[in-house]
Amino acid sequence: MFEQLGLIGCGLIGGSFALALKRARLVKRVVGYSKSPSTTERARQLGVIDVAAPSALLAVSGADLVLVAVPVSASEATFRAIRHGLAPHALVMDVGSTKGDVIAAAERALQHKFSHFVPAHPIAGKEVSGVEHAEATLFHQRKVILTPVKATRRSYHQQAAQLWAQVGAQVVTMPHDAHDAAFAAVSHVPHLLAFAFVNAMAAQPEGQRFLELAGPGFRDFTRIAGGDPAVWRDILLANGEQVLRQSQLFRNTLLQMEAMIAQGDGAALDRAISAARQTRLQWPAPGNTPLGAED
Repeated sequence: MFEQLGLIGCGLIGGSFALALKRARLVKRVVGYSKSPSTTERARQLGVIDVAAPSALLAVSGADLVLVAVPVSASEATFRAIRHGLAPHALVMDVGSTKGDVIAAAERALQHKFSHFVPAHPIAGKEVSGVEHAEATLFHQRKVILTPVKATRRSYHQQAAQLWAQVGAQVVTMPHDAHDAAFAAVSHVPHLLAFAFVNAMAAQPEGQRFLELAGPGFRDFTRIAGGDPAVWRDILLANGEQVLRQSQLFRNTLLQMEAMIAQGDGAALDRAISAARQTRLQWPAPGNTPLGAED
């Protein structure tokens, strides 16, 4: 059991992590801080945190476990703000959807305490954000990707893996560059496409009328367009190289299928649709999901 969790960022993911630890009786006390004092106070009122700290530094003071749950663009400033308050034995993790940039930020900001840092990415979330939507079971049977680097102490990596497993997650360890490539394909570009598709729909003169006629398929396809704008702006920019690579691959395939339609090539179109259908049907159900099932 941990004596104290220092939680930086009392939103959906950070709040769910705190609730999951409390439910599993893995932490005695949670001290939280968010940039918005009203968010921190709301987290306290909801019982997500026990104490509201006035700063990130004070939130980690005395903590043997620290979770940084802020937008990836705020990672370096946050690591820098907490460095001098970290206990000598504290385990530090993040929950960012990109890893290469966050690792570089942690190395610059944490300096000699960088070995305490275990980069993490829980593949869990909702189309809504905010501590009000936090759930203790959010990580249950969901993958959590750990991307330790050479400087990461093995003991901290093992501790992080055990902790996530104890809250019901399926822990996967992989290199950070492989993570960023994979999630550009299965998460970041799908979000980009959803945002673009909804915007294209809304920009048409008949867009609102079309939306009124849309059914469950449209709702399922566009669900992730409800993601937090600031979070997804940062993710798309931070992983821009991989996102653009995957976007180009999608564009090429889309152009090929458009050509099939333009040419009236039903046989080729049937083959393309059948291949996609087969791939989708072979995708495992939640609980045994491949990387990127949810983000």
